[in-house]
Amino acid sequence: MLITLSVILLFVLIVYLFMQQPKFGSAPKGKRLERIRESPHFRDGKFHNLSVTPDLTNGANYYTVMREILSSKPHRVPAKEIPHVKTDLKSLPLNEDVLVWFGHSSYFMQIDGKKILVDPVLSGAASPLAFTTREFKGTGAYRASDIPEIDYLFISHDHWDHIDYKTLIEIKPRVSKIITGLGTGAHFERWGYDPEIIVEKDWHETEDLGDGFVVHATPARHFSGRGFVRNRALWMSFVFKTPTMNIFIGGDSGYDTHFADIGKKFGPFDLAILENGQYDMSWQLIHTLPEEVVQVAKELNASRFIPVHSAKFALGNHPWDEPLNRVAEANKNSDIEMATPMIGEKVFLKQSGQAFREWWKG
Repeated sequence: MLITLSVILLFVLIVYLFMQQPKFGSAPKGKRLERIRESPHFRDGKFHNLSVTPDLTNGANYYTVMREILSSKPHRVPAKEIPHVKTDLKSLPLNEDVLVWFGHSSYFMQIDGKKILVDPVLSGAASPLAFTTREFKGTGAYRASDIPEIDYLFISHDHWDHIDYKTLIEIKPRVSKIITGLGTGAHFERWGYDPEIIVEKDWHETEDLGDGFVVHATPARHFSGRGFVRNRALWMSFVFKTPTMNIFIGGDSGYDTHFADIGKKFGPFDLAILENGQYDMSWQLIHTLPEEVVQVAKELNASRFIPVHSAKFALGNHPWDEPLNRVAEANKNSDIEMATPMIGEKVFLKQSGQAFREWWKG
């Protein structure tokens, strides 16, 4: 018994020391924590969704979930290299309004002369253990060194597939302003970012960025956390208004009434960027299903949408290409334009009718 106890204590100590590494970030404290406690969405020491959102649904438990994750599902990972192109982001003409997707939920936008980066994960993995949750072959076309000077860095929440420590350390000198949810700024301060450039918002707050650019912080239905403790920082979506465009940056979110509310208050949208992937019936409330993505685009009153959050990491149990197949099928009878670019392919933001091939097939 003494030997067993010693082994357990040693294991706990190793885990504790491992989690003291900078990449795990920092818990909010001081004035940041005081502000968090004033939020109407923060109760009992953590943030809450607008609707009751249990971690698991449909009779699932952590045992059944782990059994499914660890079971053999060969098609979760593509058999061949993902096709891609390489657009030089540093040489884009400043008057070109484009979006370039990096796979999963990472993408670059250039709109009305400003350069925007969203949830960059460019180090090859979406995990604190670099040998796990590796990117698919062909999806590593972009690294931190390819990122130009950034005016606005949007961070939707602090999960490992949305905040990548290595990427953020390397691009730090090139970031002018960070826009994120309450509490997430604690990570950036630990990583040496100037607190003056960090804009942390609660849901339903607004930040005027100047030059005709405005951000409205809007709800999502998800959760947060980079360790064992969840929901100390707030998960976000954003309404990003530029001088000429209105864009919805969706982050991660399960389906709920907040999409229709955002559409009524801030729509119509020229573009909605919506998560589509890593869903499962066992955690249906925190990720949208492909058919729901089309419904969300309608409720937002978006004329165009881009499905993201797939085709780079295997974080769900579904085949890697299922999200794109299902959302394409669901959108067949819709009058909303759907853009499905390859990694690195330019999406011209002010050009409707741009054609994209079904690159994920075959």
